Amino acid sequence: MKSRPRIGEVGELAIPTDLKHAVEFHGDGMPAVVSTPNLIQFLERTARHTLAPHLDADERSVGMELDLRHLAPTPVGQTIHCTARVIAVEGGKVQFQIEARDEHEVIVRGLHKRAVIRTESFSLRVKAKTG
Repeated sequence: MKSRPRIGEVGELAIPTDLKHAVEFHGDGMPAVVSTPNLIQFLERTARHTLAPHLDADERSVGMELDLRHLAPTPVGQTIHCTARVIAVEGGKVQFQIEARDEHEVIVRGLHKRAVIRTESFSLRVKAKTG
C-alpha cells in the first residue's frame, strides 16, 4: 500500500436501484424489493472504493469477511446510500463498519474485512486452480 488508511476514514456511494436488483421471487403478491446479495455487492463496492486511493498500481482489494444484518426492505427504484468507515488496519487487511440507508431508514448494518493483494500473484494463484 502506498498509504495506510486512517481509522475513521469514510467512503460513501449513492446507488440507484432498478428491477435488476430485485429479489428473484417478486411477483404473485411479493413486492419488488432490493435483494440481500445486491446490497452486499453495493457495500463491498463502497469499501473497495474507499480503500482504492491507498493502493499501489499493482494492488487491488478483495473481500474476505462479511458480517451483516439486513434490517428492512427497500422498494426497487429508491437510491441506496452506502457508507464504509475504516475501523481497523492490520498489515494488508482493512476492516470496515458498513451501513446502507434507503430514503427512509437504515436497511443494512455490519462489518466487512478486505485484504490487499498483488494482482500478479493473485492471478497466478487462480491460474493454478484452473490448470
